[in-house]
Amino acid sequence: MKLLLVDGHYYVYRSFFAIRDLSNSRGEPTNAIYGFVKTLRRMVKDLKPHLGAVVWDEGLPSRRTDLQPAYKQQRAEMPMEMRPQLAFIRELVPLLGFRSVSLPDTEADDLMASYACAAARQQMEVVLATNDKDLFQLVDQSVRIYTTNKADLASPKDAFALLDDASVHKKWGVPPQRIGDVIALIGDTVDNIPGVTGLGPKNAAHLLKTHGSLDALLADLHAVENTRIREKLLAARDQILQNREMVKLDTDLPLPQPLDALKIEPRYGELLAAVERCEFKSLFQEIQAEAALAGQAQIGAHQGELF
Repeated sequence: MKLLLVDGHYYVYRSFFAIRDLSNSRGEPTNAIYGFVKTLRRMVKDLKPHLGAVVWDEGLPSRRTDLQPAYKQQRAEMPMEMRPQLAFIRELVPLLGFRSVSLPDTEADDLMASYACAAARQQMEVVLATNDKDLFQLVDQSVRIYTTNKADLASPKDAFALLDDASVHKKWGVPPQRIGDVIALIGDTVDNIPGVTGLGPKNAAHLLKTHGSLDALLADLHAVENTRIREKLLAARDQILQNREMVKLDTDLPLPQPLDALKIEPRYGELLAAVERCEFKSLFQEIQAEAALAGQAQIGAHQGELF
């Protein structure tokens, strides 16, 4: 069995900024909707998963904001044109055949980690569709990362890549289980987590390889040969330890839907009505043909306004 877990907010944002100035005849913006639907359907075609869920952020856990109150506070507000599209997409996800899952005061990466670990315990193959660097910590024989980023493709002709243990190790310079240690050292500007000033990923990876682990490095900082780096590490020791707690993933959260409820089952009639509402003509025809092959109704009742 193969489980596909999709980082919902990441792909909505990515779709919104990748496709601009797309709207229907009523002037309702549809760019993020179109990009998200196309992307999710492409994942299904690429991966042929049996189970699937789109996972959403629903606030921040207090364990992180208590440690670092400025966590993610620098992030810009969601663009106004994206707001109604996000709401529409969340209603559209079940029509595409996926469960839409979230937990209050929980970030998507923690819930994805909990699902991935639960699935791995049942010997399922897990694919994480995300750009969240924290989730790279989970990659092993059972868990891989789906990406279409050109830098990660083995060949320009490839449409996607599945990053495994070896490819993640090559990308980061450390095994997946040490990625949290790298982030603890360098911080994460996206999440407003401060790192050691002037220390980049390559130097952090080198330190960890030389000393074996973050614990070993911090236990013997005076063994660091570079005087400048040694002094910075000594000054930032408490921050580094705090950062490691910040990037540690929760892997035992309660699952909003059990794994056996995540079977991918498109609701073609309702999906076609929603796509028609958005006026995606070629996509409508594509799904209509797919629905006919599946023996399902071609179209259902019209959906309401996007707003």
